[in-house]
Amino acid sequence: MTTYDLIIKNGKIVTAESTVQGDIAIKDGKIQEVGQSLEGTADRVIDAEGLHVLPGLIDTHVHFNEPGRTEWEGLETGSRSLAAGGVTTFFDMPLNSTPPTINKKNLDLKKACADEKSIVNPRYWGGLVPENIADLKELHENGVIGFKAFMSPSGIADFNHVDDETIFKGMKEIASLGSRLAVHAESTVICDQLAEEKQKQGKTTARDFVESRPIISEIEAVRRIISYAEATGCKVHVVHASSRKVVEVIRAAQERGVDITVETCAHYLALTVKDLEEKGGLAKCCPPLRDEDEVEDLWAAVANGEINVIASDHSPAPASMKTITDNYFEGWGGISGAQSTLNVMLTEGYFKRNLPLEKIVALTATNPAKLFELDGKGTIAKGYDADITLVNLEESFELKNEDLFYRHQHSPYVGMTFKGKVKSTIVAGEVVFENGEITASKKVNA
Repeated sequence: MTTYDLIIKNGKIVTAESTVQGDIAIKDGKIQEVGQSLEGTADRVIDAEGLHVLPGLIDTHVHFNEPGRTEWEGLETGSRSLAAGGVTTFFDMPLNSTPPTINKKNLDLKKACADEKSIVNPRYWGGLVPENIADLKELHENGVIGFKAFMSPSGIADFNHVDDETIFKGMKEIASLGSRLAVHAESTVICDQLAEEKQKQGKTTARDFVESRPIISEIEAVRRIISYAEATGCKVHVVHASSRKVVEVIRAAQERGVDITVETCAHYLALTVKDLEEKGGLAKCCPPLRDEDEVEDLWAAVANGEINVIASDHSPAPASMKTITDNYFEGWGGISGAQSTLNVMLTEGYFKRNLPLEKIVALTATNPAKLFELDGKGTIAKGYDADITLVNLEESFELKNEDLFYRHQHSPYVGMTFKGKVKSTIVAGEVVFENGEITASKKVNA
C-alpha cells in the first residue's frame, strides 16, 4: 500500500473545467493521485467533507516593498497575508522596494529576502525604466516572469516612468526575449493637466480626484501601447483596468491578433467612489475607484470571459500615509487587499452574481499559470504542485483589523461581511495556514 505525506479526502475539487467530489494524495510536494476513495496511508489525513478544494491562487500583482521599504510591508507579513487568503504564489512588483528590481544585483537581493522569509511561492517582475534597457536581457535570463513599466509617474522616486521612446525601445528588446511587458496605463498629460486644474480651483474632494483620472486616460494609454505592440511584436499585459470600456479596447486588439491580455483587481469589483468618500485614504488607488454602474459593467466583462486575470495590486503603506483630511490629491494611493481577493470573488461573484466557481479558479489560478508559463501550477491534477486551498462556502464572517496579517492592519475591506472562508492553505504539500493561524514550519523573522 502506497504511503503519502498527505491525503485530502471527501472534498469538492474545483478546477477551471469541473467540480467533482474526491480525494487528493500528495507526496514530496506534488499531487500523486486525484480520484474517489483513494487507497493508501498518509502521515496526515485532512477530511474535507463539506469543503471546496481549489488550486491555490496566483496573485500576479503585489508590492511587498522588500528590501528597503519594509516599514510599508515586507515579505514575511505579505506572504502570511496571502496564505491567509488562499494564495500560494505571488508575483512581486519591481517598485516600492529600494532598490527597485531593475538589474540582476537588485533581483538577487529580493530573491535572498524571499528565500528567508516567504511562506508561499515567490516570483518576480523586472522593471522597465529609462536607464535599464541594457539590463533587461540579464533580468530575463535570471528568471523574471516579465517586465513592468509605468506610462505615468509611479509616485516612487527611484522608479521612473517611461517616455514613448523608452517604452518603444524597451518593447523591442522584450519582444526579442520572448517575454511580456506589463503596463500601468494612464495618460500623464490627461491626469496631470486635470489634477492641476482641479487643485487651482480648490476642488480636492474624492470625486474631484476621481474626475482628474478619468477612464479616457486609461483608454488613451492603452491605445498607445497597443500601437507600440503592433509595431514591435511585444506581448503586453495591461494591469488593473478599472472599467469595461478599457477592456473593450483591448478585446478589439485581441481580435485583430495583438498578443495583449488584461487584469482587473478585486477592489474595482467590490468598491466604488462612495467607498472612497467614506473610507478616505484606505480606498485611494490609481486608477481610482469608479461608480457603481462601472462596477457592474466590469462584472459583466468578467462573466463574459473578457478579463484574463484577477489580482490584488496589494500596495500597502503606513496609516500616516493613508490619512486624508480635505485634499484627496494628498496621501498614498494603494489598496491593502492581498488577503481578500478570494473573499471578494466568492461573495461578490459566486454568491451575489452567480459567477461559477470554475471561472473564479480560471481567473485566479489557471489563467495566470498558463499566461506566465508556470509549469505544474494553476490546477489540481496528477503531477502538479500541491498548492491547494480549502474553503468553507457556508461560513460567513465580518473582516476585522485584527484578522489581517499585514504589517499595517488596515484595509478598505474591514467591516465588510464575506461569505466563504479559507480554512487551510497548502504550499508544496505543507499546510502553511489553518483555521486562522499560520502553521508554516519554515523559520521566519518574528
